[in-house]
Amino acid sequence: MELALQRTLGHVQLLILDNWGLEPLDDQARHDLLEILEDRYGRRSTIITSQLPVSAWHEVIGNPTYADAILDRLVHNAHRIDLNGESLRRNQRRKS
Repeated sequence: MELALQRTLGHVQLLILDNWGLEPLDDQARHDLLEILEDRYGRRSTIITSQLPVSAWHEVIGNPTYADAILDRLVHNAHRIDLNGESLRRNQRRKS
């Protein structure tokens, strides 16, 4: 990732990662994510939405050392909201 973009993502007030974890991270993506989260840690807010439970994120990240470092920065001081139930999109399709 370009250094200027990485710095920008590290300094925006709110970073939203939507549908996170749909594909496994490659080496560069792991490194970039860790760098961005390191820049944001304790100073900026990050929201992550994912259909995967947090327990499956290690596998998506791929490298155990990176996974521990990334999850440490995400989970520490986090407010988790776990949603259960049927998809609202499915319910809307049924009504149509």
